[in-house]
Amino acid sequence: MTLDAPVDLADHTPPPESGRGRLRRLLDRNWFAWAMVIPTVVVLGVLVFFPLVQGVYQSFTNLNEGNQQSEICTKTLGGGEVCKPNPKQAEFVGLDNYKRILTGETGKFWLQFTNTIAWTLACVTFHYSIGLGLAVMLNRRFKGRGLYRVLLIVPWAVPAFVSAFAWKFLFNHDFGLINALLTQVGLDPVEWFNHRWTAIFAAVVTNIWLGVPFMMVALLGGLQSISGDLYEAASMDGASPWQRFRNITLPGLRPVSASVILLGTIWTFNMFPIIFFVTGGEPAGESEILVTGAFRAAFEGLRNYSLAATYGVLILSMLVVFAGAYRRMLRNQGEVF
Repeated sequence: MTLDAPVDLADHTPPPESGRGRLRRLLDRNWFAWAMVIPTVVVLGVLVFFPLVQGVYQSFTNLNEGNQQSEICTKTLGGGEVCKPNPKQAEFVGLDNYKRILTGETGKFWLQFTNTIAWTLACVTFHYSIGLGLAVMLNRRFKGRGLYRVLLIVPWAVPAFVSAFAWKFLFNHDFGLINALLTQVGLDPVEWFNHRWTAIFAAVVTNIWLGVPFMMVALLGGLQSISGDLYEAASMDGASPWQRFRNITLPGLRPVSASVILLGTIWTFNMFPIIFFVTGGEPAGESEILVTGAFRAAFEGLRNYSLAATYGVLILSMLVVFAGAYRRMLRNQGEVF
């Protein structure tokens, strides 16, 4: 009896699958998921990606209110219209808009940039610290906890422009409640919107009022996900409340904190209504931030759409760089983000 010859397994290895074959197999297996995602992708493409590409292109042109039309039409005495080509139609100018902005030729870009950084750092710092303190307080059991949770979320439910007008009135020099309180304690009333940093301070206070509830709710959810067994074990080992907070609470909140700080930074960086409605750029545009500068370029005076688009591209670039550096920092600390 003879044994069969050994079989060469290499001869029976299936041929490598082509890219088209993998795509077809993926579509066959997950066709329902793709059918649900495609409408969202189409909507995002129409509402987000197309305007984004158009805005980037416009930042390399000299498009403004006077040269946006390809033809200029004038009415005749007979009631008709005569249209002629626009001799000053918008054209490609390369990096001229970026040079004009970054060299300060167009206005107060670097002042707005400094204001934006100070505004964002102050708001996010107070948002997180106050939100964390309130979340720790509301995570404990005490009488009326549900009522306090509802009351502390109310500022988040109020439209931003309503809160902005309310706080602007509170900081009013003649009739505001804040100056009235200062007068009651023997201090002179402050002209909040006549100085750069006092105007920014008023806007920061308003934005803290609006932003703390989000941080509080997010961090409260993170606190409730931390196991109580860890605190019990730490208490049995003799850990003080501060040691439990530093070694259990803060590490347990790290994933949530990473997300809310990033989101808070992006939202605050682009927070237009608070600056616009509370300070109005007073005094003389010294409390403007980058997004309000972009708005004024696009909708005030000779509407310079290309300059506003350049502002938008610069703001987007700053946030992308920050998000990338922030993500790398978290990865170096062992966080998955």
